[in-house]
Amino acid sequence: MAENKQISITVTQEQDYSFRVAFDGSAIPELLTDEGEPLGHDAGPNPARMLLAAVANCLSASLLFALRKFKNNPGPLVTHATATIGRNDAGRVRVLAIEANLQLPGAVDGYAQHERLLAQFEQFCTVTESVRGGIPVTVNVRDASGAVVHSSVAGT
Repeated sequence: MAENKQISITVTQEQDYSFRVAFDGSAIPELLTDEGEPLGHDAGPNPARMLLAAVANCLSASLLFALRKFKNNPGPLVTHATATIGRNDAGRVRVLAIEANLQLPGAVDGYAQHERLLAQFEQFCTVTESVRGGIPVTVNVRDASGAVVHSSVAGT
């Protein structure tokens, strides 16, 4: 079994609701985050947008990994993701749901082992599978013709 690893960040307030995120122990450039109006000034992504980006990026990378695992060489993948933000039963603002739509650049039957890789790629996605413990995440994959070739809904 693989050993656990840790990653760390340091978040420092710049002003108001604007924060600088440093990715400790790496050469990754710092990231400026900010809340939208009326709290902040939209000078950078807010936490909900970063969560959405993390889910979409992880799903994209997982699909690419699964495609390449079966010796496919796809062109660029495109993912469009949407988060529904609203109030929960307690009246608190929360991310209520996420929907990710992944676009394959070719026809699905042009990919080796397409049924198998579509059935398993989500399992490789660390972020999405972690987030699904508290937020329903819907995933749709379409091929170049626009046909839905995979669809799943999981979460609370």
